[in-house]
Amino acid sequence: MNEFQEKILKICNESTKNTFMETLGIEYVDVGENYLTAKMPVTPAVHQPDGVLHGGATAALAESVGSVAAHIFLNTKDAMIRGTQITANHVGGIRDGVIYATATAIHMGRTTQLWDVKVVDSDGKLISSCRLSTIALPKK
Repeated sequence: MNEFQEKILKICNESTKNTFMETLGIEYVDVGENYLTAKMPVTPAVHQPDGVLHGGATAALAESVGSVAAHIFLNTKDAMIRGTQITANHVGGIRDGVIYATATAIHMGRTTQLWDVKVVDSDGKLISSCRLSTIALPKK
């Protein structure tokens, strides 16, 4: 990883302080030309009552990484990024460990963006396949 990528990840991780992302333990770990990857620990804090990862926590991770990716890949000095729609197809379960979400740009318009977000476990097994739409709104 080069110095520029490390700087981007530092900025992303600093932005989570005192937020929902910090509560979930989300950490941004990799960035490339058109993708951003974050990880989240799977602990009882993000379980359903039966001890498996809650789909809502998975969707929160997917929306977080996609929204931050839109923020860093667009000129957002004059815009705010907001998620407008997320779909999540949960295809695997996990009880403990770490999951990784990678948001890859499908469409990068000035106003709307579309992201493919794959959530996998430490072995690369697919947990969820998500699609996130974001919008860039002018700052007031």
